[in-house]
Amino acid sequence: MKISTSIFTVFAALVLFCGSMYGQQDPEYTQYMYNMSVINPAYASVNKAKVGALYRSQWVGIDGAPTTASFFGHLPMSDKVELGLNLVHDEIGNVVQETNLNADFAYKLKIQDDATLSLGLKAGASFFSTDFSNIQLGTGGPATDPSFQQNINQTYPTIGIGAYYFSERYYVGLSAPNLVASKHIEDQDGVQRLGSENTHYFLTGGYVFEPSENLQFKPSFMARWVNGAPVSIDVNANVRFNQRFEAGIGYRIDDAVTGMVNFEVTPGIRVGYAYDYTTSNLGQYNNGSHEVMVLFDFNIFSDVPSYRKSPRFF
Repeated sequence: MKISTSIFTVFAALVLFCGSMYGQQDPEYTQYMYNMSVINPAYASVNKAKVGALYRSQWVGIDGAPTTASFFGHLPMSDKVELGLNLVHDEIGNVVQETNLNADFAYKLKIQDDATLSLGLKAGASFFSTDFSNIQLGTGGPATDPSFQQNINQTYPTIGIGAYYFSERYYVGLSAPNLVASKHIEDQDGVQRLGSENTHYFLTGGYVFEPSENLQFKPSFMARWVNGAPVSIDVNANVRFNQRFEAGIGYRIDDAVTGMVNFEVTPGIRVGYAYDYTTSNLGQYNNGSHEVMVLFDFNIFSDVPSYRKSPRFF
């Protein structure tokens, strides 16, 4: 499908924003607390293996708006070592595609009887490609701007680090999923062709209050920052009922109001949905963002599902 003049304008704004502000390069997630291993290689569990998938359609109603699909899984190998694998595929229309494939290694250190510090490494590759033939300026044919004359198809290494301190009641994480400042841009005749990618830093945290055995209140936050862009902060408040149903609201400062629900379909399988209502100026051009996820919990060390042992389950 060819992208019309109005969509080209939106795409160009996204590219310029990425190139000058570096603020929209890494995909964002509303259900980040269930997708933690993608942004922090040190994410660790309590004697459980977890596999999940998440799909996000951002700014619905804008032709060619970003979409993100991710797959993630991690497996405890021992009391101290945990391995993970995650795949993230990000698209802007059918023009820009980026796929990140990474393996994670986490080493857990018992700090106190009820608290663990996990240190993690992430390594893999990022596959970046563009197809500017899909940009069309009205009925005038393909775009003639020199910035969009040559497609890009390149592969870059990714190396990330993270720390994750957690107990049954709380967690705090600090990570940089990719320390390699790869360039998706080259200067040619004074024209910058696309944007470069700088390191993104994530600070996450959450706590579980348990007024009763069948009720948990789970506030959490995620802060993301990168050189040249404003800090992005998500704050959320979720409530879980009877270990099966969960609902919550959130706010991404100066960007969106969010809501989410998830429920346990069968023991060890949970599905969720989130919606973002855009509050920034971009809100008048879209109908919000949708996000769906599915999680599989595999208890590998006892007969009791691990998420029933601990209300953390972030």
